Amino acid sequence: MPVHGLTPILLCFLPVWIILTPICSHPPLSRCQLIQQRTAQCNNAKLSSVPSGLPHNIEELQLNYNHIQTLQDDSLFRYPSLRSLSLACNSLEKLDSNTFQDSKLLESLNLANNNLYIGYLQTSHALKKLPGLRALDLSENHLEDEMVATLLQNLTSLEYLNLSGNLLRRLDETSFRDLHQLRELDLQRNIMFEIDGAFDNNPKLQRLNLAFNCLPCLTDFHMTQLVVLNTSHNLIEWFISRQDLNDTFQLETLDLSDNKLLFFPFLPSHSNLRNLYLSHNHLRFYQHLTNNDTFPNSTTTVEFYNLKKYQDNVTAQLWDDDFHGDVSSMEILDLTGNVVDYFPQGFIRKMQTLSRLRIGTNCLETLNLSSEQFSGSLYELDVSDNRLNQIVADEGALGTLGNLTYFNLSLNDLEFLPSRLFSSLPSLRSVDLSYNNIDICHSDEAEISTDTISACVVWKNVVSLEQLYLKGCNLKTIPLPAFAGLLLTHLELSDNPGLTVQQSIQSLSRTLQHLGLGNTHIQDFDFSSFTRLKFLNISWNSLAHLPPSLLSLDLKMLDLRNNELSTIPSGQANTLATKLHTVFLTGNPFNCCQTEWFRTFETTKTINVVGLSDIECKYPSPQRVQHLDSSVCWEEGGESVFWFLLLFVPICLFFVGVSIIVLLSFKPKMLQKSIKKKCLRPTSY
Repeated sequence: MPVHGLTPILLCFLPVWIILTPICSHPPLSRCQLIQQRTAQCNNAKLSSVPSGLPHNIEELQLNYNHIQTLQDDSLFRYPSLRSLSLACNSLEKLDSNTFQDSKLLESLNLANNNLYIGYLQTSHALKKLPGLRALDLSENHLEDEMVATLLQNLTSLEYLNLSGNLLRRLDETSFRDLHQLRELDLQRNIMFEIDGAFDNNPKLQRLNLAFNCLPCLTDFHMTQLVVLNTSHNLIEWFISRQDLNDTFQLETLDLSDNKLLFFPFLPSHSNLRNLYLSHNHLRFYQHLTNNDTFPNSTTTVEFYNLKKYQDNVTAQLWDDDFHGDVSSMEILDLTGNVVDYFPQGFIRKMQTLSRLRIGTNCLETLNLSSEQFSGSLYELDVSDNRLNQIVADEGALGTLGNLTYFNLSLNDLEFLPSRLFSSLPSLRSVDLSYNNIDICHSDEAEISTDTISACVVWKNVVSLEQLYLKGCNLKTIPLPAFAGLLLTHLELSDNPGLTVQQSIQSLSRTLQHLGLGNTHIQDFDFSSFTRLKFLNISWNSLAHLPPSLLSLDLKMLDLRNNELSTIPSGQANTLATKLHTVFLTGNPFNCCQTEWFRTFETTKTINVVGLSDIECKYPSPQRVQHLDSSVCWEEGGESVFWFLLLFVPICLFFVGVSIIVLLSFKPKMLQKSIKKKCLRPTSY
């Protein structure tokens, strides 16, 4: 056949060929999702290898949660434009040596949660082919010290490195010696006990995370370029920075919480430290030990040995302001959960920019706002859960605290406070006086009194106050005008048994959003006027029925724990289920045969019944409502039917017996004839 004879046939198939060509070159991507033709998401797709049918120009490829065990040499050659590759959670054992030979543009590589400890040697050869790699995640790969050193060889462009959740024990100057551009390093959740000179070759390192390890101490700290250092959850007893350096440390955040510090850390002499977290240690101050009259046999110095092989031993005073460094830029100081019983003289005064001081759960007995000279920038002061029995504050000190917004004095032994303490703080928004023996003053008594201290507090006209917590203060009554002029949104009055509050809080009905009346023995409380109420706690009040006024509110959270509720009527349950987001119901003696309310709450998807599986019914037999056996009830309302039957059967038996007696007494002949007719028939013999 002449060649030109095929032309018409080819022309006929040309449209079909044009349509099918794209389909053949790009097979269906049912397991992957393309985003703007630049990102391919193939996560959790049950893949055992890199898919080959993706667009060649993709820049980001996500293959997390698949079954890829080996990344072979030709896996990525189709995608030369890749800049980001993620293979987390694949049980990946190794990367072949030439895996990245065509991936010169790759900048970010995530290999987290795999098994690279098996083939780390081959993987190290593959990583060396990435000259522009900037971010590498090797977390949770069971890697040990030597494996990490091998994997990181020649990665000179790396800026971010994550090695968390591995098996690193000891780091030295060879561990990261090639990472000259490193800026952020995450080493948390290993088992490290020594980091001798490990970061000397990383002059650009700014963020270092060493949390959740086994470090016993940090001495000779001289990383002046570091901005954030997290060493929380270790075994650190000492933190000592290099004191002979004139350079200013760039450190802004230092986290030493959850360690075993005995002394306040020896901070750099020149620094920009803003945030210092020291919570949950054994820290206290020892300035009183320098008084030899009190402790004649005590020493006033402490000596540190073997800080560094080229450095002599250091002898220091137990409390020396200069030796302990520069705190002039401090903004946040967290000392929660230590054994601090006083502040050394001038300690607070040096922190001229302090905005948040947290010293809850310590041993303070006195808080002297006058002598401590807090800065005018103080925003938050938390001295909860101490042993405070006295607060000293003159007008000058209170005038300085014009920016104080949050003041927590809960869980102390306070019985007296400076008069007009809170009314003198113009920015105060939240006060917590819970679990102190402080009463509420009658306004007329407070105006007449000239005492500098008082056993009660004046709240009237503290116009800035929004949140007030008076839980467990042994309050019995609240004076009617106590909250006049206030615009409270949160009021907590729980754990004040017998407290009468209906009339005294009516002035807050238009602003209150959170109200706590748990364990106050309330019974008939009218909530209908509190139209803005969203969160209500009326637990531990022996309530047998829900207050009807609750149904008119647009509540989002309702706490009904430990009352005497036997059921919740269906109408009330349906109304509450459409409004509430969270409800607490455990600890009530519910009736097992009246649980329609439970099914309503259980099937409403928008409501969270806290402790759902722990809700029990008591009658007729104790059991979990969620797994209620319907056979315990005769039917809905089965208890009442049972009792009706118990009453009905004896009555029926009684009437039957009476009828028989009457019949025998008045119709004896009829009975005889009946017996003769049926039983005494004549026989044939």
